[in-house]
Amino acid sequence: MRIALGIEYDGRGFCGWQTQPGGGGIQDSLEAALTQIADQPVSTICAGRTDAGVHASGQVVHFDCTAERPLTAWTRGVNALLPEGVAVIWASPVAESFHARFSAVAREYRYVLLNGPVRPALEHGRVGWCHSPLDLAAMQTAAGCLQGTHDFSAFRSAECQARSPVRTLERLRIVREGGYVLFDFRANAFLHHMVRNLVGSLVHVGKGAQPPSWLKNVLDSGDRTQADRTFEAAGLYLTRVEYPDFALPPGRSACRDGRPSG
Repeated sequence: MRIALGIEYDGRGFCGWQTQPGGGGIQDSLEAALTQIADQPVSTICAGRTDAGVHASGQVVHFDCTAERPLTAWTRGVNALLPEGVAVIWASPVAESFHARFSAVAREYRYVLLNGPVRPALEHGRVGWCHSPLDLAAMQTAAGCLQGTHDFSAFRSAECQARSPVRTLERLRIVREGGYVLFDFRANAFLHHMVRNLVGSLVHVGKGAQPPSWLKNVLDSGDRTQADRTFEAAGLYLTRVEYPDFALPPGRSACRDGRPSG
């Protein structure tokens, strides 16, 4: 039997999604809880491996087991065994052909950036921060060159293991909500650090350090050293994964009124 789960987590305090030799990955906590409920070893595969400090409201995983359990066992039962920063939102049986990673046709991320002179305290670790005033129109203009199918080598980390740097960025929306700037990305897939690298360069433009046309030159160069810094992980959320033959059960929004919910 194959089961899919919708997962949300606060990435603070974890070494990212992927299991670690000494533990500390979100996957480690989830698999330990699932194994206890199933009374047999359980391994999971996720839609997208997130880095340390990155959050999720729409992560999807699947696992196989022979144990017959009510769906509530995979939600409330598992949640009773998980750390407070991780929760299973829904569980659903799926076809054996379903694969959380390879069946996905699109992934969506949101970056939440506090734009103001004072650093966040209550939202520390949950939002990014830029104290300099940002020119929203300039960032929106710069973002125009990024949408579509491109070689995103200039925004790819050195540790990226993807076979190809070509990705299709279907949507990049930048809006201001009060004191926050929200960056919404949708693509068929993302390279390692791609979103955070794009946010870093867009903020560089927003601060007036470069004109909007600079971003097109960086993209065309294929040179990571030409782009700006990798922005902090704190404000990044995996919000949704889309599948062609599987309608996701209702989840919870990553942000409410432009701010992380919680």
